[in-house]
Parts: sequence; C-alpha cells; structure tokens
Amino acid sequence: MSSSVSPLAPKTVPDMPTIAGIRLATAEAGIRYKNRTDVLLAVMDKGTAVAGVFTKSKCPSAPVEWCRAKLKGGKARALVVNSGNANAFTGKTGRASTALTAKIAAKAVGCSEGEIFLASTGVIGEPLDATKFDGVLGRLAEAAEPGDYLAAAKAIMTTDTFPKVATATVKLGKAKVTINGMAKGAGMIAPDMATMLSFIFTDAPIAPAALQALLKSGVEDTFNAVTIDGDTSTSDTLLAFATGAAAEHGAPKISRASDPRLKAFVKAFNQVLANLSEQVARDGEGARKLVEITVEGAKTKTSARKIAMSIANSPLVKTAIAGEDANWGRVVMAVGKAGEPADRDKLSISFNGIRVAKSGARDPDYDEAQVSEAMKAPEIAIKVSLGLGKGRDRVLTCDLTKEYVAINGDYRS
Repeated sequence: MSSSVSPLAPKTVPDMPTIAGIRLATAEAGIRYKNRTDVLLAVMDKGTAVAGVFTKSKCPSAPVEWCRAKLKGGKARALVVNSGNANAFTGKTGRASTALTAKIAAKAVGCSEGEIFLASTGVIGEPLDATKFDGVLGRLAEAAEPGDYLAAAKAIMTTDTFPKVATATVKLGKAKVTINGMAKGAGMIAPDMATMLSFIFTDAPIAPAALQALLKSGVEDTFNAVTIDGDTSTSDTLLAFATGAAAEHGAPKISRASDPRLKAFVKAFNQVLANLSEQVARDGEGARKLVEITVEGAKTKTSARKIAMSIANSPLVKTAIAGEDANWGRVVMAVGKAGEPADRDKLSISFNGIRVAKSGARDPDYDEAQVSEAMKAPEIAIKVSLGLGKGRDRVLTCDLTKEYVAINGDYRS
C-alpha cells in the first residue's frame, strides 16, 4: 500500500449507506503487513444470495477454487478477505488454508462452511498461515456492524494508493434499494472476468441465478474493459451478495434477470461496476494519466475490443503517453498487430479530440504545439476510426511510468 495517493484519485469519496443484512469488521491479523488492517469479515443475514465471476487463468488461487465450488449452493453467510498473501500457487497447503479459514469463519458466524466465501490478494507462491485467523474472526463476528465500507476497502489494499468504493440507490417496485461496492487493484490488471478483487452488496431480493446473469453481463463493458499492464491475475474475484431485505419494504422478489422490473436496477448495478473499474484504472501502479481508448468503424464490436486492448496494452503506446508524446505511429503499430481487419489507408487517429492522422497519413492540419499542449492533461482520450463497419468499443488504461518498474521491481522485498 503506497503512502502517496495517485494524482488520478477521485476528488471526493461517496457517503456509503448501510445495507440491511450486511455487517462489516476489519482487523490486523499480521498476514504480511505491520500496523495496518489486513483482514475483512463481512457477515450476511440468512438467505443472502451470492453470485460470482472469477479469473480464467489456468493457475487460479486456492480461494478462487473454493468459491467456484461453493457458488453452486447459491447462498452466503460470510465473506473473508485478506491482503498481503494471495494463497496462489501454494498446492495442498493452499487448499488446507482455505478449508481452515472457512472452518474458523463458519464457527464464528454460526453457519455451514459451504456458506463461507474467501478471497486473498498479495504475493503469489507463499503459504498462507490460516491459524492467524483463529480468534481474530471470532472477535470480528462479534464486532461487525452495518458499516464502514471505506475501512473495509482499505483492509483489502495491496499496492493500491486509495480505497475504492461506489454506491447507488434505485427504486425496485415500491421500495428503495441500495447497491454498494468496493474493489482493490492497481497492478496485474488485465481482467478476464472482473478485477483482482471486488465485492458488491445489495438489499434487493434477487435470486442467485438472476444475480449471476446480471453479474456476468455487467462485467463485460466495465471490469473486462480495463487493463493496467496486460497481466491477468490468478486471484481475480468479483462476488455479489443480495440480502433480500428490501422485500419487507415492497421490493418484488426477482427470479429472472430478464424481469422488466429490473431495468432501473440493472442500470444502477452496472454504474457501480463501471465506477469501480474506472477507479482501478485511475490507480494503476505509478500512473499519472488516465487513458480512454475508443475504436470505431470496426467490422464488429469484438474486433473493436481486441484492437482497443492491443493499443491499451502496448508498452510503447503507454510510455509515449507518460512522456506526453502523441506518437500516433505506435497506435498504428498496435492496430496492425491486433490480428483484426484494418485498412491502413482508411485509418484515422485523434488525441484528446485533435486529429493527428487521417486516411493512413499525418493529418494535413497537424499542429505539434497544439497536440503537445493537449497531452499535458491528466486524462487522455485516444480515438481510432477504422472506416470498415459499425463495430465500436471502449477500454480504459493508464500510462506506464518509471514508478511502475520501481513498485514491481521489489514487490516481494
């Protein structure tokens, strides 16, 4: 966790309302860090629905495997998250650690181990000593309150420079329902489902299958459209919990994601996901520029996404942005290597609304001084027009600075 907050951090932090059926508590378990909280316990009321999406990495962490197996039950009573150790690439020891953590948590909360969900973030390859949770989780279960989401978000940080939270309130039937979310992530971010860790809570009465469908759909243009460094984590986990408490106030019970009564809720739900994913991009390790890349005129949306990601993950593009250089040649390179349909002579490129390349060559009205001034902005918008079709997509990334190397050069030290 950095002592210097990213210059791209949001200027304000939202007031996070409480959600009926959710209680939170944090503690210092001494997993890796000293003098800071590193474990979060979220306690849910009986009957809370759960949904989740996870990394597609072929080397998933032990907590990811645990959650995948338990998700089939559709119900959750507690979430345990630790920072400082990812419990990934830890073999039988890792699986034993998840089992012991769940056993301790289940005893503390008073539920079955199958209703416990786990997530870990931090160093890969080091065994996690789950005995450190013994006693700690019991105290947290007793102390848990409806809560401080900001404190919870701080407890799960690693190289993050600020806690990431978001909230939305919307009508569902006759009731007002709340959606709260938190996330952590600053490096090893090129999600293939969500971000490293993110958790969404709501009091809406939504069945597990419907919640799962909403979550799977919601990540595609939010968390899956963000990249920091092109590396997909072994620990990527996004879990959503719906307590159903709003049913007492007139919210209808939802069993299908296609239910028309969900329209406003879905919009708000996706806004929370989008807000959190943008905060991840804003907190990219060493980042000084938030970069939005839009590709239009592609053959398909899928093609536009692949090209946008090719640009976003290019170290040459990202270092040029760090140097405030509108080097469109590197964007051309990234378009060309994406393996998607493109025609050099139809290609146009702009930086922050200033067109620098048109029809496969430098724009005839190009002004170096104008473009250089535009590149000094903290937010950079790159737009690529392919001129081939109606496919369009947008992704978020950040620049690549010397600080990124410094942070990751001694990550385990």
